[in-house]
Parts: sequence; C-alpha cells; structure tokens
Amino acid sequence: METTAAPGLGMPGSSRSRVDVFWIGDGHARPDSMSPERVAARLQDVQRRRARDTAEEAELILALAGARPASADPQPGTPGARRTGWSGGDAGVGISEFFTAELATVLNLGRSTAAKKLDHALTWHKKLPATFAALRAGDLDERRAQALAEVLMHTTADVAGQVEDALLPEATGLSVYRLRDRAVELMVELDAEAADVRREEAAKTADVHVYPNATDGRATLAADLPTDEAVECFDVVDQLAKMLKADGDPRRIGALRAHVLSLLIRRPADSGLPHVSANVTVTAGLDALGGTRSTPGEVNGLPITAAHVRELLARVGALGLTTPEGGTLTFAVTGPDGDLLAILTPADLTRLARRGCPTRPYEGCDCLIAGPPPETDAYEPTARQRSFVTSRDRRCRFPNCGQRVGWADLDHVIPHSCGGATDCANLCCLCRSHHRLKTFAPGWRFTMTPDGVLQVTTPSGVTRTTRPPGMRLPPAPEPEPPPDDEPPPF
Repeated sequence: METTAAPGLGMPGSSRSRVDVFWIGDGHARPDSMSPERVAARLQDVQRRRARDTAEEAELILALAGARPASADPQPGTPGARRTGWSGGDAGVGISEFFTAELATVLNLGRSTAAKKLDHALTWHKKLPATFAALRAGDLDERRAQALAEVLMHTTADVAGQVEDALLPEATGLSVYRLRDRAVELMVELDAEAADVRREEAAKTADVHVYPNATDGRATLAADLPTDEAVECFDVVDQLAKMLKADGDPRRIGALRAHVLSLLIRRPADSGLPHVSANVTVTAGLDALGGTRSTPGEVNGLPITAAHVRELLARVGALGLTTPEGGTLTFAVTGPDGDLLAILTPADLTRLARRGCPTRPYEGCDCLIAGPPPETDAYEPTARQRSFVTSRDRRCRFPNCGQRVGWADLDHVIPHSCGGATDCANLCCLCRSHHRLKTFAPGWRFTMTPDGVLQVTTPSGVTRTTRPPGMRLPPAPEPEPPPDDEPPPF
C-alpha cells in the first residue's frame, strides 16, 4: 500500500489542501496518474463489478435458503410453533422462519437488512428474471434492480413481468426514484389489488422507531403512518410552529416543528388520556458526571455526550444524584475494563458507607450486596438478578439486534431444563424472536463467559461474539521477547 498526495485537490493555502490517496495495486494504473476520463471509466467498471457481485450474493443467499426448509421449523400443534399473526421472522415460502437470523449473522448485518436481501433475491429469481440477468451481466446497477424488486415483490409474477418488459429497456435512463414511481404507476394500472395488499401488509407491520443521529445527543423519531394521516400530522405541527415563529421565537422553522411535535406527544393537552410517565434509563460514569472526563453516556441505549448527561440529570431533579420524583436511581459499579460488578441503590451505598460489611468488617467487604446477585434455585430470576442483567446487557444480545431490554426476555444460556443455573453468569437478554430461535431452531449454539461475553454460532458454522455495552476489549498480549540463547541459523 502506498500513500501520495493527489494533485489539484483542495484549496491552496488551506489546511485541507492535501488529499492522500491510498491505493493497492491490482494491475491498473494509480488513480492519481490517470486522466479524468480514465478515472470515470474505472468508476463505471467498479459499478458494473458491484452489480455482478450483488447478483452472485443473491444466488448464494438462495442456495443457503434452499438448505433451510420450513419443514424443519416447529410445526402447528407442537411446542414452539409459530402463532397466528406473529410478525417476526418471515423468510419466504418454504424457507425456515429462522433463516433471516442466520443470514444476518453470516453477513454481520441487522435482521431487517438481511431480510431485505432475501426479498430481493427471491423476487429477482421468481418474478424478474430479465432484471436478474441484467444485474448478473453488470448492465443494470444494484440500486435500480433493488427498486424494481421492492415495488414488485407483492404483485403476481405475470404483472411483475409486464412491468419489467416495459421499464427495463429504459431503466438506466431514469433516476432511481423516477424508476420506482413508474413501476408503482404501472403496477397499480395493471393490478390495483396488489397495491391494496401492500397497503394492508404495511398497516400490519407499522411501527414507531428511534434512530440515533450522527450529531451527539440527537435522535430521529419516525412513525409509519397512512399517507393522509402523515400529511395531516405534519400540517398540524407546521401550523403550530408557524404560530411560534409569528410570536417572535427566533429558532428555525424546522427546529420549531421538532419542538412542537415533542410537546404534543409528551404533554397532550385536553386529550382525556390518563397520565403516563416515560421510562428513561440514563447510563453515565461518575467521572463524566463530575466533569473530570468526557466519557459519553446513554439514554435508553442512544449515545449522548457527558455534558448532555449532566444537563439531563439537572432537568429531572437529580443534580445531587438523588432519586427523581416518580423514578428510580441505581448505581452500576464497573471494573477497570467496563465489566459490571454490582448494581447498588442509594440505600445500599449508605449501608456500606456507614456500617461496612456486617460479617467481616476488618477483612474487606465481599458480601453479596457488593457483588452480582446470588444464584437462585427457582426458574424465574430474582428482582436483583433482573436489574443486574438488564443493566449489564441494555439490549438483546443476539449479534446486530438493537431491541432494548424493555422488550427482551431473560434467557438461560444453558437451558434450565439441562441443568443451567438461574445465575447472572448464565442469564442474558434476548428479544422474543431470538429467544424462540435459541430454543427451537436446530443447529444453533450459544455460550457465555461469567462476565457476560456471548458467542453465537449458526448452523453453517459462523460465530459472532457480543460483549456487554461498555465492556472494553482486553489489551492485546505483549509479544514475548526472543530467548537470549537463540541458536545460530545453521
């Protein structure tokens, strides 16, 4: 690998007047030595190669899916059978409901992204063979092929074929969004029933999501609504924001819309609904709260700056680290590598500070109150175990699953029926879908270390490791020095 400054890039005299180009030789000339025309041609080559790789990936996905038949899943009337109306885990007709989880683990992606890749592959294969062939040849880029698949996956193969015949010849001459719009128009014209099916299916899977933004301390709240309701909601928010602007509020109109929406949800006026308290979990280090370090914190799993944590605590009345009104306050004690050692309430801390260990006051405190909660003989975890494990894990521990602990089960990694202890070293948080996978999907392996490091292995032999949030990787071992009496090389 070589590094060089690309000429002619950047503003003269500025700190950004140099752009370094990293290049691994592949038989072609270095980019910075090519003419602009040659660079453009190489970029198109890369795009064609990416299209061919996407087609190959789809073929491999279909091959792996073919090895995971739905007949291996729990059948109706047997333990673990899929309930009617269950919305998670759909893979495809004849494909195991657990396949998308395996694909997500193999590709190291989220399950929804893996499910979308499977949907594309199935649609290209079954309904859009000409699109698939153009993708395989590199004649159609992946984004346009994906746009056609996403529009036409819910219609019949006959209708999809007619839309493909009409649009594929001109697809590369249309923008991705225009191609999508034209596909929708033609599909509705040829099969209005399919559009209604899509709308009904979308209503079943509608939800509200929170996505962290690149900006520290900000997140996006998104709701999937019928178009008429979404337009109406925006209009109400926009009108109220414009009223604030007319009253002299100096903020940008976009910031005012966001402010109005937040107030409408958190402080509904004359709604007639009962009072609701929001459940918010704030995670922060004491050094960050004291201002001695800038270690970031979290609000319900979303990252925020240490200064933002301090502002938030002040707003909820916890500036002196007291329990907020109507809320709870616990302290997470972590080790030097971020591993959770104990969860203590203010009363626990007061007891330890004032009285020390009641059994061994002169030998140092190692009593149960200052460590993980003890094992229980019961199947159900104790309240202290639940608090410890949810504070340690914070979300579903399956690789790439972001489900928060409020929607997760506490699962025995070694099943209780197989002798697994109800102990924090054998409990982890899994969302209901991945809990079902671990219990009923054949061929999966789950193992966990006492400090909560979880390893998940797919039936196809791919292993992923997840560590509790906040736990740092152990330092790499230093190389051993060569022996002094190393023999000569002869």
